Amino acid sequence: MRLNRYLAHATGSSRRQADEMIVTGRVKVNATTASLGQQVEPDDRVSLDDEAVTLSEHLTIAFHKPAGYVCSRRQQGSDPTIYELLPSHLHTLKPIGRLDKDSRGLLLLTTDGQLAQELTHPKHAKSKVYEVMLDRELEDTDLFQIKIGVELNDGVSRLEIESLEGNAKAYRITMQEGRNRQIRRTFSSLGYAVIDLFRTAFGTHKLDDLSEGSWRELKL
Repeated sequence: MRLNRYLAHATGSSRRQADEMIVTGRVKVNATTASLGQQVEPDDRVSLDDEAVTLSEHLTIAFHKPAGYVCSRRQQGSDPTIYELLPSHLHTLKPIGRLDKDSRGLLLLTTDGQLAQELTHPKHAKSKVYEVMLDRELEDTDLFQIKIGVELNDGVSRLEIESLEGNAKAYRITMQEGRNRQIRRTFSSLGYAVIDLFRTAFGTHKLDDLSEGSWRELKL
């Protein structure tokens, strides 16, 4: 196994972060400073900052994030963090992508940095599904504009959109991108406010009946 992959699996970092650890001389294999591209055998001894690093089984969970919580380990002002809702043994898990403070629904967290990269990298194009409530019903011209693409300051935003039954202000959004507050900015650019943003699916993973503030382990 390549050393950067070993470190990513063992520490929950990305391979790029693992490469940085190696380049800066923080990693040793069998007490010798490691090099980029190095291979690791099963009986090799790997250390990071002179602390032993070993492979362990990764943990990934689905979490039903409530609105009002930030996806950060550090509290930001008076805003509570999602880790206040999770038991201490899950505090090493990192979010795969994010939901902003005012959004709710399915959030995946993992110790597997490689999995996080695979689920969030644009080339893998994992679909994310949201239910969105607006402050008013979309005009037909704006609905059409969203379907063909809306120009934002960081590029064109392309969203698949369909109306939800029972509420003229409610829509289902499917997207492959994940730019910062992309859905909110898309509607805002057309003069609409997002009242509620609720993620129901990420790739093949669905929220289903997971109650708000609860989590379940995923078998991958």
